Amino acid sequence: MDHTYNRFYKAKTGFFGAFECAEDAAAGRMLAEAAEKWLRDRGMEKVIGPIHPVAENWGFVYEGYDTPPVYMSPWNPVYYHGFFTENGYRKAKDLLVYEADSRKGYRTPKRFEDFYDRFFEKFPDISIRRLDLKRIRQDARSIWEISNIALAGNWGYVPLELPVMEDMLKKLKMIVDPDAVWIVESGGRAVGYCLGFPDINIILKKINGRLFPFGWARLVFGAKKLTDYRLFALAVHPDWQKLGLDALMYVNLCRHLAPKNVRLEANYILEDNLNIKNALEKLELKHIKTYRIYEKRL
Repeated sequence: MDHTYNRFYKAKTGFFGAFECAEDAAAGRMLAEAAEKWLRDRGMEKVIGPIHPVAENWGFVYEGYDTPPVYMSPWNPVYYHGFFTENGYRKAKDLLVYEADSRKGYRTPKRFEDFYDRFFEKFPDISIRRLDLKRIRQDARSIWEISNIALAGNWGYVPLELPVMEDMLKKLKMIVDPDAVWIVESGGRAVGYCLGFPDINIILKKINGRLFPFGWARLVFGAKKLTDYRLFALAVHPDWQKLGLDALMYVNLCRHLAPKNVRLEANYILEDNLNIKNALEKLELKHIKTYRIYEKRL
């Protein structure tokens, strides 16, 4: 149960996550029913999932099984869906994944390159800079403030606590690529950000997830050589959303990652977040995967 969620929405909603099951319909049904009973006994009236707040995993893979999961994203067998659709669950929301693969010939459309080149002449008060690792707490606060304002209308939004943002950035600090995390400022005030990082799943797979005794070193040094990236989050303060800062940050990100010939994956795009969805499609990113979240009345 997420008490913050229920207070914010004045709801009685519970969640399930970390679902693992063999291809056995009876076992899948029993697991779901056990979770439902646990939530019902505690007064919940609805269940949503899979949502795993600790692992930052949302949804089951629904389309796009041919591409492996990037860091902090889920993977599951196809048969999981039947466990839920056959037991009264229905779709709550789809999350989309888009790809820009330089190795397959992706290039930022020229009109967006031109837009970027003219932007700072038109808006000289606006600048863009890298995440400052020496003042990561201050930048974490800026990202936190923007997130809680810019994402407030999104489905599933829950007010983000500052320590959570600080903890996440600290965890990513050892693998962060300064070319993948950017903050837009207007008159010295942060008004937008994009947060990307190398896909360290490639390394974790090679070391079988073992970080000790030498896995940490392979992870830290290996991350610098990776050419697969995930765009984890992008947000713009509402007062600046009509300027095209989302496209500006994306073009800036691609320009700085281009020398590495990267494959970039933009994850967890809400199907009805038309601003971001349309921007990515105009930038000619390819829709490659869909995650599905389910819900059920208890």
